[in-house]
Amino acid sequence: MTLITPEPDGGLVSRVRAVDGVGRSRSTPDPRSESKTCASCGREMQWRRKWAANWDQVAYCSDACRRRGVRTVDTALEDAIRELLAARAATATICPSEAARSVGGDDWRDLMEPARRAARRLVAAGEVEITQRGTVVDPSTARGPIRIRRAR
Repeated sequence: MTLITPEPDGGLVSRVRAVDGVGRSRSTPDPRSESKTCASCGREMQWRRKWAANWDQVAYCSDACRRRGVRTVDTALEDAIRELLAARAATATICPSEAARSVGGDDWRDLMEPARRAARRLVAAGEVEITQRGTVVDPSTARGPIRIRRAR
């Protein structure tokens, strides 16, 4: 018998009744409470039943992200974000378009979504934060204009 109980840290733990039926229980982390970050787009992925057999190997949230992967332009955008932030004050922010302009030149508009993806990957790495109106937001659900700043 399995009982799902909340833990003080907000996660879930499944309590599995021992086979001998004595009533002893052991705690194992419930995979449904785990999440990962997509290696391509940087969005948060939640555990799904279809991934149960290979959750440890799951790296991408979708087939599109698996096909896209992380290209050289994506790493160039990450480096551009780091360089732009390093050249500014510790509390300063940048727009993803600044990184796109520094990498793409005149064709920077096509790099706007890749720049946002690069920012989300840097958030997952703990290097930067994404803000809207000065407040840190969840990069997986942020819509509209964003700013990027160093992690505090």
